[in-house]
Amino acid sequence: MSRRAVGAALVCFVLLAGCAGREATVPSGDASTRATALADEFLDAYLDRHPEMATYYGIEGRQHDRLTDNSMEALAAWQEREDGWLLEIRGLDGQVSPGDPAWPVFGILRETLEASAGMRICRTELWSVSQTDGWQTFLPFITEIQPVGGDDEREQALARARALGGYLDTEIANLREGLQRGYAVPKRNVQLVLAEIRGLLAPDSPLGSPARRDDDSSFKAAYGMVMEQDVRPALQRYISFLETEYLPAARTTIAVADLPDGEACYRATIRYHSTIEKSPREIHDIGLREMARIQEEMRVIAERSFDTSDVPALLRTLTTDPRYAFESREAIIEYQEAAVARAKEAMPNWFGIVPRAEFRIEPYPAYREASGTGEYASPSEDGSRPGIYYIPTREPQKRPRAGQESLAFHETIPGHHLQGAIALELGDRAHSLSRYLYNSGYSEGWGLYSERLADEMGLYGTDLDRIGMLSDQAGRAARLVIDTGIHSFSWTRDQSIEYMASHTTWSLPDVDAEIDRYIIWPGQATAYMLGMLEIQRLRERARGALGKSFRIQDFHDRVLEDGSVTLGMLEEKIDRWIASGGMKPAGP
Repeated sequence: MSRRAVGAALVCFVLLAGCAGREATVPSGDASTRATALADEFLDAYLDRHPEMATYYGIEGRQHDRLTDNSMEALAAWQEREDGWLLEIRGLDGQVSPGDPAWPVFGILRETLEASAGMRICRTELWSVSQTDGWQTFLPFITEIQPVGGDDEREQALARARALGGYLDTEIANLREGLQRGYAVPKRNVQLVLAEIRGLLAPDSPLGSPARRDDDSSFKAAYGMVMEQDVRPALQRYISFLETEYLPAARTTIAVADLPDGEACYRATIRYHSTIEKSPREIHDIGLREMARIQEEMRVIAERSFDTSDVPALLRTLTTDPRYAFESREAIIEYQEAAVARAKEAMPNWFGIVPRAEFRIEPYPAYREASGTGEYASPSEDGSRPGIYYIPTREPQKRPRAGQESLAFHETIPGHHLQGAIALELGDRAHSLSRYLYNSGYSEGWGLYSERLADEMGLYGTDLDRIGMLSDQAGRAARLVIDTGIHSFSWTRDQSIEYMASHTTWSLPDVDAEIDRYIIWPGQATAYMLGMLEIQRLRERARGALGKSFRIQDFHDRVLEDGSVTLGMLEEKIDRWIASGGMKPAGP
């Protein structure tokens, strides 16, 4: 049951955090030139003020010595700039059409600006305590890939480490203002965050990684001093604030609707993450319908291979019976590595475009182990650093084998690694926005689609793995039901856990973590199934229209060739590909 990629959290963070930049200098000229220049300016400001993103993707020519300015003043300045960019990009409506080289970047930039503006009603900067996409989920990873080895790199690493204290002090100030304005997160989520941050105080903390990766003794000593004088005290201040001031004021309710403008905020989060407009009621009903369909698919396998038609009872058995679990943490990794090896062999028959970058599979670091449910981190842009697929290995004797293969396919190939690495390797064929920006509807929709595709590719080893895939599909249908249930229809945490546990083979620790994620990250979990259904719909449309001319490799290449487009843009380009007879690329 995969979770968001590290990059997804980072992109969501930077798009909603504060930054500032110079005034717009977009030249006049034809619409394509203006759209591209506007995207150039936006991305330059974006990376200049959010240097963590440049570190994450390994972008050349960028400094790695600062953290994002998370002050309210910087946020206001950034939103003013966003408004100006959005006004300009809207002025190009109807002038940049599908087929124009600037069409992908025009659509991605407009969606980015509109979605970010729509999310302002949520005031997320005032309640940013989150075990799922809070600062402590991505800044430690950034520190682990912080460049070292040369004098300049060492100075930058020291400067960024020193900056953490001011960053966290500003976070505390923002959260205090949030409490005064009626914004707070649920108590359980605060407790989960506290556990994660306490883990960062350990001797092997990822925040100390630069010193461990560099051989220079003077740098090691200097970095150790910064850890003791700046980093650890800053972590302690933040922990103390959460314990003594924030936790007592935290909410006992769980719905985002309980915050100021909460109902409007929830609708905005759905639009932000999925890139399509649907009401909570529509999404809830889609989830119920998809769940019924998937349960019937499970029943067929249950009768064929497990001699029962009682799907809920079978799921409980597969979840709790030690015969269907693992003996060790190493066995979990080996199981998924074997699945991925089969996927690599099958790729040429299903894809024309494949990435050069590699990836590796690693267990979660200790400080994230309790809340991690599976995620993928992107390789560097030049491929020198591979992608990383983090998997949960805690309590292996309680971790069902069912679902482990589909998790691997979702996060690596044919899922997120394939999709994300292809985008990074577009090079001069696409604007950088297509490589760096992310939306869940497209990206997580593809990840979920890839789980089903893996079955078509013959990748699942047994019916146990196949029912695990269906369990994961059911989990994404359950997300539609539970996410809307929590935030629009007054569902309780226990009610949500019971619904998820009774419809999937997910382990109870993972179900716990999943529900806590939906509570703190409203709307995001709806994007998976909504995105997959859209990709499947477009595939069937193309197959029906093209007949014998339809090639699955070409369809997949058309979906992946422009980076993280919106679902609306994807429909436009597939329709254009169909109109061409399926014989030439739809993208520029």
